[in-house]
Amino acid sequence: MRRQTFVSRLDDRLRTDDYADVDASANGLQVGRAEGTVERVALAVDAAEATIAEAIERDADCLLVHHGLAWGGFDRLTGLHYDRIEPLVEHDVALYVSHLPLDGHQELGNAAGLADVLGLGSREPFGEYGPEYVGTRGTAEDTYDADDVATLLDKELDTETQVLDFGPNEIEDVGIITGSGVDWVEAAADAGLDALVTGEGKQKAYHEARDRGMNVFLAGHYATETFGVRALGRLAEEWGIETTYIDHPTGI
Repeated sequence: MRRQTFVSRLDDRLRTDDYADVDASANGLQVGRAEGTVERVALAVDAAEATIAEAIERDADCLLVHHGLAWGGFDRLTGLHYDRIEPLVEHDVALYVSHLPLDGHQELGNAAGLADVLGLGSREPFGEYGPEYVGTRGTAEDTYDADDVATLLDKELDTETQVLDFGPNEIEDVGIITGSGVDWVEAAADAGLDALVTGEGKQKAYHEARDRGMNVFLAGHYATETFGVRALGRLAEEWGIETTYIDHPTGI
């Protein structure tokens, strides 16, 4: 497939342009020329020296990630920035990035994938971020308690979930914002949800959850954000492109 066609299809499906004014990440084609072809795509959560080297080792034409390299641009292309970008340019490996668009996508996004794990139905966008959303909410088919949710997350995400169990004993209505989503504890409480599932926490989240009577599940930033790139990999395969997933967990 022509590289420009691949990029355009992803941009259209993910509504990349709609997030341009709200996301610090430079989404879309972040490194590389529009010319050329894409036959094999490597997928990873993060663009880092390790994942870039692995993508090159696996002979990928493009590395597709959730966390890219440009967050508001570069003042200078030196040091760590250069060490990451130089091998991409040298080996003609394009870097495609989808940050908030992939968080908030209601079919292909990270939150949507985690909602599948929890068996949530009656889904709606959740987590307002400017004019867009970065998560989803839904209702569980069967009522959970806090231990049920944590056990399921640990098993399916291969993680160790930290639980702030200050909410209802019976959990049905759940909001999901993957990665760093504890800033939406108050929004989850205002929405009448029983729990918020996210990745990593902040000190203030403990008191906000306790004071608002919310259950909060911290299942790991990396662990909650593998779903989106994997979903894009399945989409690329439908387009006839070979894919390979690079698993490089951070433990955070």
